Amino acid sequence: MDTALETTALPAFPADLATEVRPVAQALPPASLHPAGTFNVWVQGEHLTIPYRLYNPEPADDVISRLSPTQAKILHCLYTRHHDGHVRQLHLNQIIDATDPWIIPFVVQIIGEYVLEIVITIKRALTDVHQPGTAHHQAYGRFAAENPDFLLLTSQRVASYWDCYYRNRFPHRQYPGRILLDSLKGASQVS
Repeated sequence: MDTALETTALPAFPADLATEVRPVAQALPPASLHPAGTFNVWVQGEHLTIPYRLYNPEPADDVISRLSPTQAKILHCLYTRHHDGHVRQLHLNQIIDATDPWIIPFVVQIIGEYVLEIVITIKRALTDVHQPGTAHHQAYGRFAAENPDFLLLTSQRVASYWDCYYRNRFPHRQYPGRILLDSLKGASQVS
């Protein structure tokens, strides 16, 4: 059992999911390094502390197949924090359509990261986040309204990565991360 991961994973999810989080943390291969950094968000009034980077190897397919649907989502959320961008994207693809409130911070965090292909994946999946009445609009709008400081920090990161890596490829308002953040801000004002 990777007790460092269990200690890191439990505060990353709502307390009522603890019985689902523990078996996931215990089933994962041990990491070569301890989790690095954290970020804090609010989900339905509960403070969560999510790891910024994890270094656990991916579990074998048979380990994942033994997990309940909720446990599988927890695993995929955790691996969106993996140090390898390919692993992050693979696991993001498994949860991107979900609207469980506790999944949303794992997706929003990635919008403020530097891997353009992953940001584009999110933009393609969340095409209706700006449309009132849709499940994504409601779920992401609630999260954005509850986390204005996190949204501001994510916005600053988006601007910084755009300026550093993508300014010659996109006007700022057409950068996928900027479009997503504008949609989240709009959704937060009516949710």
